[in-house]
Amino acid sequence: MLPQVDDPNVLVGFDTSDDAAVYRQPDGSLLIATLDFFTPIVNDPYDFGAIAGANALSDIYAMNGTPLFALNIIGFPKDALPMEILGDIMRGGSDTVRQAGVFVLGGHSIDDEEPKYGMVIVGRVESENQLIRNDTVREGDALVLTKPLGTGILNTAMKHHTIDEAEIQPVIRIMKTLNKDAAELAVKHSVHAMTDITGYGLLGHLSEMLRSSGCTARLNFENIPVFEKVPQLIAQDEVPGGTRRNLLAVRDEVDFGDLDETQQVLAADAQTSGGLLVSLPTLLAEDYVRSMRELGHSDTSIIGKLTAREDFLIEFVRD
Repeated sequence: MLPQVDDPNVLVGFDTSDDAAVYRQPDGSLLIATLDFFTPIVNDPYDFGAIAGANALSDIYAMNGTPLFALNIIGFPKDALPMEILGDIMRGGSDTVRQAGVFVLGGHSIDDEEPKYGMVIVGRVESENQLIRNDTVREGDALVLTKPLGTGILNTAMKHHTIDEAEIQPVIRIMKTLNKDAAELAVKHSVHAMTDITGYGLLGHLSEMLRSSGCTARLNFENIPVFEKVPQLIAQDEVPGGTRRNLLAVRDEVDFGDLDETQQVLAADAQTSGGLLVSLPTLLAEDYVRSMRELGHSDTSIIGKLTAREDFLIEFVRD
């Protein structure tokens, strides 16, 4: 375990499992910093870099930050693969962060047997009252998810050649999509808390939001957006180990009701560059969803609501 930090300017560290570290600067503005990297999840090097860039930016957006600049993190087998592949990976990352209005200003690379790529993203929030955290949900809020689940399962199936390149293209497009619109519209709709759904899956990241809140999340599985073919792929055991570990980690905190094993696995699937999970006033939730869909984010859905704490952190219910 890392030692606890005793510094009044550290507003967010590792203790609440939030999306990024937050440090107050002398002028009262907040500096936000995050990093993320992973091994290739798609075959095309450019797409791999673009997905990694979008994934890293999401942590900044989830806290209502404005990205300032990016740094590359690279592991690459320079004697085993053509350097042109690395160039394509870096170009994909650079093009993606430029969509966010920022540039890659440097980074660090090592010679590694397996390619790895990601980014440090540094951002800014103007003042403390504009910062959005992951643990400030409120009883009575609605929960909205802005991208479908299933990327971990789909990427595993692609590696095993269970699905082809044409079937994965819509998934790649959504993984490359920035969460900028989702965050900006959430702030306009009086968001109370946000987080992005990545490696710990929907259930893992939602549990982090709830543990110190005094609330229980009641979810309707039928309203959760899901990529096509994912239930079929789960039945074929195209399930990554991280997803299985996620499910095991939350079992004592979740009442699955009448969900079958396939549905439980999907709710725990380890995502890459997933959507935002947004906690906001129920009266504004439908307008938020409508606004997102008007901008082309057609999978955005209200998936549940927050009640006073019950026996479990998360309960699956039927309408």
